[in-house]
Amino acid sequence: MTAEGKEKIKVIHGAGGKAMDELIGNHVLNTFTNKSAGKIGLDNLDDGATIEGYAGRTLVLTTDSHVVSPLFFPGGDIGRLAVSGTVNDLAVMGADPLALTSSIIVEEGLEMNVLDRIFQSMEETCREAGMPIITGDTKVMERGNIDRIAINTAGVGVADEPVPDSGFSPGDKIIVTGTIGDHGMALIQFREGLTFKTKLKSDTAPLNHLLKIARDAGDVTGMKDPTRGGLAAGLNEMADKSHLGLTIHEGKIPIKDPVMGVSDLIGISPYNVANEGKAIIMASPGTAEDVVGALRDNPLGKDAKIIGEVTEERPGKVILETEVGGRRFLDAPLGDPVPRIC
Repeated sequence: MTAEGKEKIKVIHGAGGKAMDELIGNHVLNTFTNKSAGKIGLDNLDDGATIEGYAGRTLVLTTDSHVVSPLFFPGGDIGRLAVSGTVNDLAVMGADPLALTSSIIVEEGLEMNVLDRIFQSMEETCREAGMPIITGDTKVMERGNIDRIAINTAGVGVADEPVPDSGFSPGDKIIVTGTIGDHGMALIQFREGLTFKTKLKSDTAPLNHLLKIARDAGDVTGMKDPTRGGLAAGLNEMADKSHLGLTIHEGKIPIKDPVMGVSDLIGISPYNVANEGKAIIMASPGTAEDVVGALRDNPLGKDAKIIGEVTEERPGKVILETEVGGRRFLDAPLGDPVPRIC
């Protein structure tokens, strides 16, 4: 609270952890009418909402805003990030993306060639995902009123059967599609000028084709992209919404050595930073290996692994079984420790 007794918005309220959950719960869900025309609406807090009755299929709608700093970073840029983030929110809902909108707010004085580079990156990523930008809006604000550029993208897709992030059952296996922490640690290394033998790159990528492969390969019972707040935030949200426990085996989580190097140097866990080209997948125990095998046949899923299982132990909690044989809670961070990351 401030001296005047009035609570104010802080950066951490947008960082994807407990603080943002409190903001949404206390100021969004108790204000807006949380009723959806379909199965999944605002109050479900999923990666998208559904609207039933589209030629026998279900429409899935999502929207996201992006304010990353710097605009260009190893492995990506704000344009690729904006398209990929929205595509992935549709894909983890089990939807085949149809089209995107793009709304940008630009600061007066931004170089035109910078804007062109961002637009070109967005177009290339749209082609990679196989979905076009079909409408949008552009606003310009006076110098100093916004930091260079902010991009909002909304997306619509269709699903035969939407996949919520809490529809799994005890015994289901927990899969990650690849190495964890790449995006967050790449931005930290780049921002701070940290020198290692290997330069990290963001994993930013559209995952719709990869996740369709997963759905076709087995019985997928839940999916989520662990962006702000990282793997820890994503798993805790899934555990909380399902009222089930999740047990994670630390030694099975795929993490690159340079990511661990940056983590050890700065004291930030790779479990707590954003990923922009990875997904958490829940699959039935009888088909989980088939899903992993299919994922590994795709370059975006070559490091996919089963990292744990769903249990009835400690409902709503995530238990991490450590490499030295201990067990501890893997709590959600208060927020992503890296500001302006997506």
